[in-house]
Amino acid sequence: MKAVYRIQRRAYNAGEEESRVSTNALAEALNILPPSVTEMARRMAEAGLVDYRRYYGVRLTPEGERVALKVIRRHRLIELYLVEQLGYALHEVHDEAENLEHAVSDRFVDAIAGKLDHPTVDPHGDPIPSHDGRIITPDWVPLSDLVAGQSGRVSRYTAHDDDMLQHIIDKGFEMGAVVTVQAVDPFDGPLSVTVGGAAQIIGRGVARCIMVDTGDTL
Repeated sequence: MKAVYRIQRRAYNAGEEESRVSTNALAEALNILPPSVTEMARRMAEAGLVDYRRYYGVRLTPEGERVALKVIRRHRLIELYLVEQLGYALHEVHDEAENLEHAVSDRFVDAIAGKLDHPTVDPHGDPIPSHDGRIITPDWVPLSDLVAGQSGRVSRYTAHDDDMLQHIIDKGFEMGAVVTVQAVDPFDGPLSVTVGGAAQIIGRGVARCIMVDTGDTL
């Protein structure tokens, strides 16, 4: 369910009109064989969670989206709890949350939310759906989109690779840090920036994985 939701959202954010997710795309995202995805899609369709059409893929139903957002809320609250209360490193929390998200009760998840004062983002900066399934995605931009002289506050990491995520943090791009672009090499070259008062050079590909808030509150 989460994988379908994520792929649908990526397509929507990219301006694509077609919101169906192919079985091949799901198989790649889940690292399983396409026939297994097809069988899973049929079971979810029988449960009313997706609209499945052979050769055209799947699309979440309203009930399927509600269930997906519930699981995403669980996952992101658990990640934040692991970091803030149990001292986990950021690159350690995803797999742990994957193991726990289906094992804990709704009461436990609500208790986590209360303990953390009902947060709106997880430790990666991803928005946490509300209890009633609302999700607000802030209007942040990739660091790679900034030009020389522009500043932003680090607000989200989109890197899924643990090594890249650790590289970003080791470079000083911690959540909330203010980064100012000093120069941008042409032809997709690196960015020269200051972050937390220190000079850094960062590759364009890595900069694309750092979302920044360029609002007036810097």
